[in-house]
Amino acid sequence: MSKRLLLVAYPLLPVVGTSVGGTEQAVWTLERELASRGWKIEVAACPYPSANLALLAARESTALLDGFEERRMAHVERVVSACAERDFAMVLDHSGSFFRFADRVRGHVLATLHLPRGMYPAGVFDGLPGNVYFACVSDRQRSTFMDLPQVLGVVRNGIRLERYPIGGRKSDYVLWLENICAEKAPHLAIAAATQAGLPIVLAGHLDLSARQKRYWESKVKPRIDGQQVRWLELGSFAEKVKLMQDARALLVSSVEAETTTLLPLESMACGTPVIAFESSELGEMVPKETGFMVRGVEEMAEACGKVSELRAQGCREWVRKEHSARSMADGYEAMIADLQEQQRMEKRRR
Repeated sequence: MSKRLLLVAYPLLPVVGTSVGGTEQAVWTLERELASRGWKIEVAACPYPSANLALLAARESTALLDGFEERRMAHVERVVSACAERDFAMVLDHSGSFFRFADRVRGHVLATLHLPRGMYPAGVFDGLPGNVYFACVSDRQRSTFMDLPQVLGVVRNGIRLERYPIGGRKSDYVLWLENICAEKAPHLAIAAATQAGLPIVLAGHLDLSARQKRYWESKVKPRIDGQQVRWLELGSFAEKVKLMQDARALLVSSVEAETTTLLPLESMACGTPVIAFESSELGEMVPKETGFMVRGVEEMAEACGKVSELRAQGCREWVRKEHSARSMADGYEAMIADLQEQQRMEKRRR
């Protein structure tokens, strides 16, 4: 059978190794790992100068959602046209929505569910095309989709460890690393670090809607003093890795479930433990040998004093065993093989 695959990404964000979004990083990593195994990959995503992909481009990249439905449907039409013109063994859908249009392409569509169940629109899983199959990214997430037909199992997102070497001596700061928004709650990470008596570095991007600007101005900006609380507009990928290598710990203060983030994996690969709120639902990703799951600011502050008990190499080894690019690609190849065998059996029955 064909060794061509089409990976469908979210239409408005670029797929590059420095992507902020965990889903885009996972697609970038998967493309490279599968290509190294002999698959011919095309990626449906928005254009980006340094993407270095066989790119089936959507419209110009934009952070604005104005006209999103128009852009999404243009993206769908490009994917449908490509499938009509070329013999893809399968479509791997990471866009969060193309699977609704799977009946317009030949063969199977394997859609990865990157989000918590509650973040999908009502009715999106009603009346699904018969050629759609699903993969989840964690066991906990899978437990919320037990009613959904044709879920093949779990493939955990992975990273390329060689991009994240372990650093040397740790600095005294703890790190918060994300895009600024209320749901990520950096003000709670600041409170925990202050209570623990440790400096904190906030690093990320300010791309604020009116709501998020109000949050930044009222909850975060007044706490930044340049000494105990520092803000860095994140620059290069190398800068990000250096921050993780040197930090005592990465604080994940999200008050909503995190299913797409790769930041804890990146931090642990650098040998830096993770302290995360239980509300982030990262317990599967952060076992006790790599960090602490906590129930609030006080427990997060307390855990900051315990991270020296954890081994840097133990953190990295966990990622190597459970969340490497290799293990992620192994999971997708197993699902692809199962679906290809199903296709062969269906053809023999005709």
